[in-house]
Amino acid sequence: MRNGAAVMRKVRPKAANKLKRAAIARIPGLPAKPIPKLAGPSRRVAAEIGEIVRKRAEAEAAIADARKSHERLREAIDILPQGIVFLDAEGRYILWNKKYSEIYSRSSDLFVPGARLQDTIRIGVERGDYPEAVGREEEWIAERLTRLFRPGERHEQILADGRCILIEERLTEDGGIIGLRVDISELKQREDSFRLLFDSNPVPMIVCALDDERILGVNDAALAHYGHSRAEFEKLSIRKLQAFESEPPWAGDRSSDELTARTWKHVRADGTLIDLAIYSRELVYNDRPAVLLALMDITERKRAEARLAFMAQHDGLTGLPNRNLLRQQMDEILSHTRRSSDKVAVLVLGLDNFKSVNDTLGHGVGDKLLRGVAKRLRSTLREEDTIARLNSDEFAIVQSGLARPEDAVLLCRRLLEAIGDPYLLDGHSVVIGASIGIAMAPSDGDESEKLLKNADMALSRAKNEQRGTFSFFEAGMDARAQSRRKIEIDLRDAIQNDVLRPYYQPLIDLSTGRITGFEALVRWPHAERGMISPAEFIPVAEDTGLINALGGLMLRRACMDAAIWPDEVRVAVNLSPLQFRGGNLLSVVMDALKQSGLPPKRLELEITETLLLEKSSQVLATLHALRALGVRISMDDFGTGYSSLSYLRSFPFDKIKIDQSFVRDLGANPDAQAIVRSIISLGMGLGVTITAEGVETEAELSCLRSEGCHEGQGFLFSRARPNVEIVGLLKAQCGVDSVALGDATEEAALVA
Repeated sequence: MRNGAAVMRKVRPKAANKLKRAAIARIPGLPAKPIPKLAGPSRRVAAEIGEIVRKRAEAEAAIADARKSHERLREAIDILPQGIVFLDAEGRYILWNKKYSEIYSRSSDLFVPGARLQDTIRIGVERGDYPEAVGREEEWIAERLTRLFRPGERHEQILADGRCILIEERLTEDGGIIGLRVDISELKQREDSFRLLFDSNPVPMIVCALDDERILGVNDAALAHYGHSRAEFEKLSIRKLQAFESEPPWAGDRSSDELTARTWKHVRADGTLIDLAIYSRELVYNDRPAVLLALMDITERKRAEARLAFMAQHDGLTGLPNRNLLRQQMDEILSHTRRSSDKVAVLVLGLDNFKSVNDTLGHGVGDKLLRGVAKRLRSTLREEDTIARLNSDEFAIVQSGLARPEDAVLLCRRLLEAIGDPYLLDGHSVVIGASIGIAMAPSDGDESEKLLKNADMALSRAKNEQRGTFSFFEAGMDARAQSRRKIEIDLRDAIQNDVLRPYYQPLIDLSTGRITGFEALVRWPHAERGMISPAEFIPVAEDTGLINALGGLMLRRACMDAAIWPDEVRVAVNLSPLQFRGGNLLSVVMDALKQSGLPPKRLELEITETLLLEKSSQVLATLHALRALGVRISMDDFGTGYSSLSYLRSFPFDKIKIDQSFVRDLGANPDAQAIVRSIISLGMGLGVTITAEGVETEAELSCLRSEGCHEGQGFLFSRARPNVEIVGLLKAQCGVDSVALGDATEEAALVA
C-alpha cells in the first residue's frame, strides 16, 4: 500500500487541501466539519487516511489501557506491607512500591526507572547505609550482587538505623528479578529477648521439637542441673530424660495458649531421680514447630510434702500411726471382716503412773520411755497387727483374724509382760506398768470409732478396779458413760444458769465452842434428780474443764455471803489443782474480794497435797501471792499424800486439816491417836492452826480436845446448811453470853 505522502503529491493542490481539512476534521477532539464528497483518486486517498487515523486511535487507546493497568498494579503493590521491587535482566529498576522506598529511605532519591540496583548499592555503601559492609566494602558489594543475580536463599541485611531487613529474590521467565523486603526488626528484638531470657534464666529450660521430640536447645541452667554437656543434650530426646515411659510433658489438650504445668520424674546424668513441675508452651524455633519447657525442680518440695503427709498420719515421737491413720486402717480391716467370720480385737493400752515419771525424772526421760514402750509393743505384735499412739500415754492395738476372745487375752498378757520389764534410761532404772481395755468386733461394734470408744471405757474400768490388768467391754459401761455425759451436759447448763449453791459447814473452836468459820461446800439441786452428790459431778467437772467456771462461781458466792456475817467469822473455799493451771487464779480471787467487799483475812483457801505433787514454781508463786494479799492458806486432807512433811517446808501454811480417816473411831484406835497427836504437836511447833475433819462422836471430840486440837468440823456439830440457815445460827450465837461455854456439846447443840 502506498503511503499517504505519495498520494498527496499526486492530488491537485486544491483537492489536497480539502482532503487535509477532512482528515483533520476526523481527529478526535477537533470540531467536526462537513466532508465534501470526493470522487476518483481523492476517494482512495481519503480511505487510506482514515485507516491511518483509526490505527492511531487504537494505539492511543492501548497506551491508555496500559497506563491504567500500570497504575492499578502500582496501587496494588503499594498497599502491601512488604517492600516489592521489579528489576530487568540487567538489574535496572522497573517498578517498586512505597514500602520499598520507606525501607531504604536513605537511598530512595536514587530510585528512578532505568537506574541500576548495583549503582544504588555502591552509593549506599559509600554513604554508610550498610554498617555490615564497613571495612570490606568491595567484598560485601560482590557478595550482594552474586545473591542478586543468582537468587534462591533468603538473607538478612542490617541498615544504618539498626533495622534488620529480610531479603528474598526470585528470577522471572524473561531473566528479570522480583525482590521482596520485610522489616523483621521487631521479630529480631523478640528473638534476642527470648535468647536473653532463655540463656541467662536461672530456671532450667529446654526446647524440644514437636515432631520427633528431639532436644533443640538448652540453657546453661539446664546443663548444670542435669549434668549433661551441650553436645550430649543435642543427641537426646525428651523421653531419654524421663524416668518412666510415658507421654511427653506437653501431650494432651494444647488448645490453650496459657502455660500449663505437669509433674514429672527425670533422671540426671549421675542417675539420681528428680521431681519436676514442667511448664510447656509451643513456639517456632529455628523455623521448626517446637515447645519450650521450663523445669521447676520440686524434689525437696515433694520430700517435704511426703514428710508432712507422714507427720499428719503418724506420731512425731514414736513414729507410730496416729488416731487418723488408725481409723483408716481399722475401716479397711473391718470391711474385710464383714465378709468373713473372723473376729477383731481392739485394745487400748494405757501406761500406769506415767505422769510420775515425767514429774520425777523429767520429760526427756518420759519421751525415751514412750519410744521404748512403742518399740516393745511393735516387737511383740504380729506383722499383720496394727498399732497406733492415741495420746500422751495411750496406745491402740488392732488384732485381726481371731477365732475367739481368748486369743486377745493371750496378747494382753504378752504385752503387759513386755512392758513391765525395767527400762534403763539416762542412768535410771524405770519400771512402769500398763492397763488394757478390750473391745471385740463385731459383738461390741462394727465401726472404728465405736470400737475405740468401747475399748477406752474398758480401760477406764481396768484402771479404776485393778491397775496392771485388762478388762473387756461390757454393755453396762456404755450406760454409765452415757450417764456421765448427761451429767456433763446438765452441769454445764447449771453453771450457766447459776443453779449451783454453796452450803456451809461450821468450824468450831474446840476450846470455846464458838463458830469461827464455815467451809463452803458446793451443792447441786437438780430439777429431776434432786440433790446430786459432789462426788458424782466434781470428777466430771475436773475431767471436762468445767471446774474453773464452777470454782470461780462458788468463790464469788461464798465471798458475797460471808460479807454479811460477823467480822470474826471466816469462810473457807476449796480449790481444785486444775484451777491453778489456768494461770488466772490470783485475779479471780482478787475480783471476788473486790466485788463482795470481804476483807482478805476472812477468806481461807483450802488446797490438797495433790496440788503440790506437781512441784510447779507457778503453783508456789501463786500461793505466795495469795498469802501476801492477806488470804489464809490451808492444807486439806493432811496425811493422805506422799510426802506431807516436805510440803510443810515448801510453803508456810496457816492451817492444817487432819483427814477424817484419822479421826474416825479415834477414841478406840491407839494408832490413830498417835498419828493425830503427832500432827497436833507438829502444828503447834509450826505455829499453825490444826482442824480435825469428820468429828461425829463425843469420844472423838473428847480425844481431840485432850490432845489440844484447835478446831473441829463434822456432823457432831452440824451438817452443811444453806446460807439462810447460817445467818440464823450466827444471830443465835451473837445472842449467847460472850463468856465461853465450858462444854462444847452445848454449843454443838446450838448449831445442830
